[in-house]
Amino acid sequence: MSGSVPQPAEPGAASPVDPVAPVDRTGGYLGPTGAAAVVAASRATPARWRLLLRKATFWAGAIIVVFWVVCAVFGHAIAPYNPLAQQLLAANAAPSSAHWFGTDPLGRDVLSRVITGARDILIITPLATLLGTVLGTALGLAMGYIGGWFDTVVSRIVEAILALPFVIIAFLFVVAVGPSVVTITVIIGLVFTPLIARTVRTAVLVERHQDYVSASRLLGENSARVMFGEILPNVMPAIVVEFTVRLAYAVFAVVTLSFLGFGIQPPTPDWGADIAANYSGLLAGYWWQTLFPALAIATLVTAVALIADSIEQVLSQ
Repeated sequence: MSGSVPQPAEPGAASPVDPVAPVDRTGGYLGPTGAAAVVAASRATPARWRLLLRKATFWAGAIIVVFWVVCAVFGHAIAPYNPLAQQLLAANAAPSSAHWFGTDPLGRDVLSRVITGARDILIITPLATLLGTVLGTALGLAMGYIGGWFDTVVSRIVEAILALPFVIIAFLFVVAVGPSVVTITVIIGLVFTPLIARTVRTAVLVERHQDYVSASRLLGENSARVMFGEILPNVMPAIVVEFTVRLAYAVFAVVTLSFLGFGIQPPTPDWGADIAANYSGLLAGYWWQTLFPALAIATLVTAVALIADSIEQVLSQ
């Protein structure tokens, strides 16, 4: 019996059996149910973004973050004074029309130091969080998908790392390498890696037994393709939420290191370092030297938390 052999159709073409069923990227027909799932998935992201943009908390957080980003980028142009310039005759001056946030013990303008102090913290925190998210996601995917002895061994290592206080880990790194923007970024990123890996692992354990993972294995896809091409998109909402949450923790981490003397070194403007240098002035009544850097930290952390909460609410719906 002679006849033509059916050729694989192009992705998106109609099925010769069911004209309304599109073809998936492997050449197999999705069927009516699969087609509906594809359509729903294609609409999910835009719908979620539209819902996110309707939330007042998201806009409040975004406006504050954008304000600090502008300060970080254009701080030296916006600041009314040179943040490093010392005016000893104007030392410890209270807030006034000349110095809205007052001056510190060296006569430096506190407002100028608050504005320019946003630069390093807004460089370190996103980079450190991104580093921790990338490493943690890769590790968590491997732990959750491979399982077995690999998951057991790595989980014990992760638990051992998490048992160490952050300050101890940071101190060891700083003593060994020396304080710098790169060092602090790597330290925070490595500390966040096991935390994010544990979250991603939990999400992968839920996904790895789904039908689409089994279908990918039957099609002969390798483990890397299944993890990063199939499972990763489905656990991305958890990763996005984890990234935004860790971003707020990264702000506290940078400030803590600076406060303890392991972070950005003087005289570079830095919120944590300025609080550490001036908090003893509270007893003498110089409250503005500590209050305004603390408020800067509080507003940035609150703004990031508002954005993270809004994203989590949207993605959980």
